[in-house]
Amino acid sequence: MGVTKISQSFATQVTPDRMFKALILDSHNICPKLMFSSIKSIDFIQGSGEVGSIKQINFTEESPFKYVKHRIDALDKEKFMCKHTLIEGDALMDKLEYITYEVKFEGYGRGGCMCKMTSEYKVKDGVEIKEQDIEHGKDRAIGMYEVVEAYLLAHPHAYE
Repeated sequence: MGVTKISQSFATQVTPDRMFKALILDSHNICPKLMFSSIKSIDFIQGSGEVGSIKQINFTEESPFKYVKHRIDALDKEKFMCKHTLIEGDALMDKLEYITYEVKFEGYGRGGCMCKMTSEYKVKDGVEIKEQDIEHGKDRAIGMYEVVEAYLLAHPHAYE
């Protein structure tokens, strides 16, 4: 039983407030529209986006996963920070108890931001997880951020 912690970051030319609004506060609307080939829908199962809310991401038939559920653990709209936990779904691969994500958007350069993500993978007793499984999850997360970043760059007045 152990916890594997991974940190990653990337710079974008989009302001922290716009990235936060799109990726955190409005992900249930924008992500299915932009990533329609992999995300079918995002629905609130409990709450409506505040701390304690649970949202379910439903994937398309083309995706290797059916769904995941995330619980919002912390949300700071002034500091552009969110912490949420993947609590259920086949992405846990019967190897993980949960995955906790902390995302922060900090001002960087001239009008851009640095997206900082920390993920904690809590492995079930007696199970080992391969680094390639974790890398695959990291790549999916960065890919989602890059799609939203491209949309925001192409639509400079969205989420102002």
